[in-house]
Amino acid sequence: MLNSRQNLGQSGEDIAAEFLSKNGYRVLTRNYRCRLGEIDIIAKEGGTLVFIEVKTRKGEAYGSPAAAVTSKKQRQISKTAQYYLAEHNLFDAPARFDVVSLVIGPDQLTRIEIIADAFDLCEG
Repeated sequence: MLNSRQNLGQSGEDIAAEFLSKNGYRVLTRNYRCRLGEIDIIAKEGGTLVFIEVKTRKGEAYGSPAAAVTSKKQRQISKTAQYYLAEHNLFDAPARFDVVSLVIGPDQLTRIEIIADAFDLCEG
């Protein structure tokens, strides 16, 4: 059974996947997991492979959801993406990291922002 935070995150990922699909992304997989971590959504936009972190909040009292993608989180996503690229022999494919930021208001209206090329591949 999911707790309320997990439910919020799952709802945010569902909304993000639908929004991305309507905005030219082709979702390849969701919740990709390996021994190094997880990536919320892996998609293609044009010829570019896109690794997407989704952050959802019920408000901005603690700042923008995208601000929660810390350098530590970026390193973890980078390592997981490299694992995915190796597993699928895609090292020559153009790739980038996007963040989808969602704020779900009290009236259930959602503000969505796609931050394309949000960060670079982190080494180490």
